[in-house]
Amino acid sequence: MEHYLIIARSITYAQRMQRALGKAGIRCRIFRAPRDLTSLGCAYAVELAPPDLTAALQIIHREHLDPVQIFLPQAGGMREVTP
Repeated sequence: MEHYLIIARSITYAQRMQRALGKAGIRCRIFRAPRDLTSLGCAYAVELAPPDLTAALQIIHREHLDPVQIFLPQAGGMREVTP
């Protein structure tokens, strides 16, 4: 199953995103962002299912935790998407 990766600027932002999404019942996990996706040295990724993306972005924006980038894994690489 495909998952979106929301890139957060730091572990703190990723944890805040995870907490806010969890309170809304959206399951996600965080991990270190792949180096080839971002030039930020301390970036982390929040992974979530496609049906949750719209609601997740609304929650993240409401909490002022705007993502750096959003990616969708595809065969042979990652594709950046815009909300």
